[in-house]
Amino acid sequence: MKNETEKSASSGVSLRSRALDWVDARTGVRSLMKKTLEEPIPGGARWAYVFGSGLLFIFILQVITGISLALYYTPSAETAHTSVAYITKQVAGGAFLRSLHSYGSSAMIIVLALHFLQTFLYGSFKGRRELLWLSGALLSFLILGMGFTGYLLPWDQKAYFATAVGTNVAGQVPLIGSLITRFLRGGDTIGTLTVSRFYVAHVFLIPSTILMFVAAHIFLFRKAGPAGPVTEHPVTPKLHTEPFYPRQVLFDMLFALLIVAVLAGLSYLRPVTLGPIANPADSRFLPRPEWYYLPMFEWLKFWEGPAVVVGVVVIPGLLAAALFLMPFLDRRLERKIWRRPIPALAVACVVFGMVFLGIKSQIDDHQPGTAQQLAQQLEEEKAFSAEAFVPYTNAPDKVSSEVNVAVSADPLVPKGKDIFNERGCSACHGDNGAGSALAPSLVGITHKFPPDRLAALLHSPSPRMKAGGMPTVDASPDEMNALIAYLGSLGSRPPSAPAVAKIAPKLQSETSPNGMAPSLVKVSVPVHVSEVHNKTVPKDVAGQQLFQERGCFACHGEDGASGLAPALAPMISKVSDSELSHALQRPTARMQKGGMPPVEGSPDEIESLISYLRTLPMPR
Repeated sequence: MKNETEKSASSGVSLRSRALDWVDARTGVRSLMKKTLEEPIPGGARWAYVFGSGLLFIFILQVITGISLALYYTPSAETAHTSVAYITKQVAGGAFLRSLHSYGSSAMIIVLALHFLQTFLYGSFKGRRELLWLSGALLSFLILGMGFTGYLLPWDQKAYFATAVGTNVAGQVPLIGSLITRFLRGGDTIGTLTVSRFYVAHVFLIPSTILMFVAAHIFLFRKAGPAGPVTEHPVTPKLHTEPFYPRQVLFDMLFALLIVAVLAGLSYLRPVTLGPIANPADSRFLPRPEWYYLPMFEWLKFWEGPAVVVGVVVIPGLLAAALFLMPFLDRRLERKIWRRPIPALAVACVVFGMVFLGIKSQIDDHQPGTAQQLAQQLEEEKAFSAEAFVPYTNAPDKVSSEVNVAVSADPLVPKGKDIFNERGCSACHGDNGAGSALAPSLVGITHKFPPDRLAALLHSPSPRMKAGGMPTVDASPDEMNALIAYLGSLGSRPPSAPAVAKIAPKLQSETSPNGMAPSLVKVSVPVHVSEVHNKTVPKDVAGQQLFQERGCFACHGEDGASGLAPALAPMISKVSDSELSHALQRPTARMQKGGMPPVEGSPDEIESLISYLRTLPMPR
């Protein structure tokens, strides 16, 4: 029996050995493993060298958890939020998995910063390691890109508005800024094309590029060899060496286990929440990016007008260039940090500056009004996360998707319906224009706007429509006629629906009954929509209609008497009409950070809006 057992064991070992010999003969895996594990480390193994391996481990963890999440995720503005809610609330271990992936992105930034500081402080980029440093610097930007593209994918309020701020920042680049923003968003607004582009970048393009540069980084590291401690010469090592295996492998494994333990503990004890679905029309929401983008978010507040180019493009560009050119700027072979005062001071200023801006951003958020709004947003996020999962429907607002389409002999109606579906209008407005959580119902839209005005709005959406995700409808006259015919066929004509729009109350002066000073009373003024831009309508009345159409009241309150934004009358009292026109069409960086969009319109429309603003009373 003993001989048979030994023979069986010997046979198993022989089979494995033969299999390994077969693979080694074709790949050279044994010599590669031997070279890797026996790599000499000048000065011996140290805890300071674990950050590079830790980064690689976290990246692999992110790939595994990301693939698992992608099995359930659908990248569209209509279904992204529901699919993430399904992962979080329905999938077994889904909340833990998503939290692990989310906390992993933050862990990657932290370990990346530690790896950079260790490499810089040790002077490990010196001595024929320029390409190694350049590949690492590029990898750091790719990691930041992973965080930015992944932030939008849950499609909740926080994700939407933070991405809006980020893509607006890209628009500050001179000459090509608008092109960059349109490329990132897939158009003028953030919608399904934005989600799909960010998804492709986050899941395919950036990870594949990271893998390529990780391979290059490892190759260059093996070629140059470990730099060793600061006392080692960067070109001709002189200290005693120790093989990578077993001590450094043990250090790396223990660090990886520590990362897993911290991430798992956070994911279990404090799972990542999911807020309500993105609502672009919510003017109250205060966007805040992830913590590692907060310094840049705070930095932007210091720059306004033409100077924003300096703050957004020039200074960050110079810092990025200095990061990439570090080995060429600090060329001396001296590695001790106390003998490199200028580079050390420069890096210290940048690091402390980022920490200061991050802390200042947090302090600013504790201001009474801001803190109250942020607390409310957090409560809404927690409340939504605690709610039961609600499956996706075509009409989440409980409006039946089975809207009656008027039977018509008009051959344009079916053609218009095809255009409506082909252009993806149903993705936001629901089947048959019934409306959804993303966009309102279109039933009866032709009773609110005459065909020419509706066509103009489709060709050139108002800023409020654009903020809600409405893209420009590029169509020929025949296609536009067919589309409008189809919109007119939706539902049934509401009883006594006049083609007029009642605008908000207008403040007018009227003598008080006792003959004393005039008092301000509110008068409702019905105005035909098609007449708003007609010169027969008083400019202040037309301007009031524009004030309502463009959604200005959402921030500044009815009659501009203040709300989320300040009262308008005191702000414009000392400003000329030309200066006010310029501010409306080209808001300063400070105004944009407060949520003020550019006001687009013809010269007559801008003049009408200013005429109305001049009628606004001073707050009491």
